Amino acid sequence: MLGRQNLTGANLQRATLTGTDLSGSSLSGANVSGAEVSFVRFEGADLSGADFTKAAGGRTTFARATLRNARFEGADLGRASFAQAILAGASFTKAELNRSTFEGADLTGADMSKAELARTSFANTKAAGVNFSYSNLARADLRNVPLSGASLTGAYLYLTLLAGADLSQVTGLSQEQLDLACGNNETKLPHSLKPPQSWPCSENPE
Repeated sequence: MLGRQNLTGANLQRATLTGTDLSGSSLSGANVSGAEVSFVRFEGADLSGADFTKAAGGRTTFARATLRNARFEGADLGRASFAQAILAGASFTKAELNRSTFEGADLTGADMSKAELARTSFANTKAAGVNFSYSNLARADLRNVPLSGASLTGAYLYLTLLAGADLSQVTGLSQEQLDLACGNNETKLPHSLKPPQSWPCSENPE
């Protein structure tokens, strides 16, 4: 139980933290690279600039945490919760985040290139300028998300839920990608693209 502790700049590299409660603690600038973080609670913690490179664990929660400019390159964090977290400028390049949730999070300018994001929820997120290049967004939930300035170059959009999403100012989106996705009449598209004659799905797929 390490909740509300001052661990600013702590070196937790390759530490085994399974089940540790670090809720509300200050871990800004901490080195958590390569650590085992399964079931760890970072709820409401200050993790600004923290390094989680190649950290691994399941069902870790970062809900309501401050993670500005944090690094998660190559991390394996399936089913993690980043609900309502502040992740502006964070890097998730090549991270494995399948079935995670970013509901209500601020992802402004985050780098999610080449990340595994299948079945991940981005409901009600701020996603302006997010780099989704070459990421796997199969069956991810991007419904009603404004994606101004986001890059979708090479992203895999198989059955990605785009109903009501604003894609009008994204970059790198092709007709071939769009034809795999699940939008509706409220999905806003770039002028160069058109909705498929019939979207391949209308409800959240199983």
